[in-house]
Amino acid sequence: MRFYFSFCLLLVFQFSFAQTSDNAFKKPLREVISQIESQFKVKIRYPEDLVKDRFVTYAGWRFRPDFDKTMSNILSSLDITYSKEGEGKYKLQAFLYHLKTPQEGKEQLEYFSTLYNDKQGWEERKAQLKSEMVQALKLSPMPKPPGTKPIITNKRIYDGYSVENVALEVLPGVYTCGSLYMPLNPKGKVPVILNPDGHFGDGRYRADAQYRCAMEARMGAMAFSYDLFAWGESLLQFKATDHRRALAQTIQALNSIRILDWMLSLKNADPKRVAITGGSGGGSQTMLITAIDDRIKLSVPVVMLSSYHSGGCPCESGMGVHLCGGGTNNVEIASMAAPRPQLVISDGKDWTQQVPQVEFPYVQKIYGFYGQQNQTANAHFPAEGHDYGLSKRLAMYDFIGKHFNLDVKKVQSKDGKFDESKVTIEKYPSMYVFGEKGENLPLNAIKSFEELEQVFGKASTK
Repeated sequence: MRFYFSFCLLLVFQFSFAQTSDNAFKKPLREVISQIESQFKVKIRYPEDLVKDRFVTYAGWRFRPDFDKTMSNILSSLDITYSKEGEGKYKLQAFLYHLKTPQEGKEQLEYFSTLYNDKQGWEERKAQLKSEMVQALKLSPMPKPPGTKPIITNKRIYDGYSVENVALEVLPGVYTCGSLYMPLNPKGKVPVILNPDGHFGDGRYRADAQYRCAMEARMGAMAFSYDLFAWGESLLQFKATDHRRALAQTIQALNSIRILDWMLSLKNADPKRVAITGGSGGGSQTMLITAIDDRIKLSVPVVMLSSYHSGGCPCESGMGVHLCGGGTNNVEIASMAAPRPQLVISDGKDWTQQVPQVEFPYVQKIYGFYGQQNQTANAHFPAEGHDYGLSKRLAMYDFIGKHFNLDVKKVQSKDGKFDESKVTIEKYPSMYVFGEKGENLPLNAIKSFEELEQVFGKASTK
């Protein structure tokens, strides 16, 4: 026993003190962090899983007299970043590929300004971005549609609008579900509004999503609210963890395109008045679909325009669209809407807090290349947070109503204010296409992400 204990001590001594070039001067990360804390008189906290069984090569050689340079030298090779929490206090976290600092976002916009300074230069940049983004999404060539008819169930009639449950087969055995809100007794051509869901609790079933779409319908538009991939009824086919797979971004883009294909096939749809609006992850979809699909004539991205945040979910950034054109960001992507009308909605408590000072002026500059600055606007709510709340919806109603010449009086009170009180908020089961327990899911529906990859691969090569 004494011999075994002595042997272990010898191994520890050799490992701790015998770093040489033969073993790349390797040290445990935890030990290096303790050395940093001691040398620079700071405290560094971290989740245990982040440092467990991790080592730093050439550890001692990475130290510098400057704390920040030392931290950068040591952590960059491990895909770990750090942030300051207070005087002498820091926190470690895994590298967030989708996130830069606000200053880095500003600097990237300044760099973009060196790439083009007029309409022609911007059009060339936009064409490059669009082509590369479609390629990054693996939607070129576009997968062949199954050609099946939509599944439509359970029509409900309310005050000035109707609601139906709809499922579209976007790939063989792959369904996307949503709710179609239609105005009652429409006259002439009817505007089309896509409402992709975002990362809010309860998905498209929540009250604010129902308010938004019902109000759009009561104003005279056909509105479609639909699930994120592997959310809502998509969970009948896929696991919740599949939502954080990179291909989710492609499937969500494909869902929007297929939904728009179907809505524009309806006999009273107006192809000259097509809009899209969503918040959070739905805001990311709004900017992306507007950038790659010229059929979109108006867009309202909500709480998602940022020069330094590309979307924290792989369904927003997993396919690398922000690496296109040598690197881009949501400001350039949103600017690809120009000169089509666009309302940017932002707030003061998330990554859109600097939109009025930084991001929106850049968007305006791009619209200026077309002489169309009046086609874009920013509704900023400095005291609000990350949602698609009432004030944000009111701004959207007003913008779409004016640009699409909708009958806003149908949704206004006597004093001229928008009034949502006549909207009926439904209970979730009434909005299901496939039944409360998924009992009506089509027999050909696939049931795994692995099957999806196979189906997508086959559809993309035909």
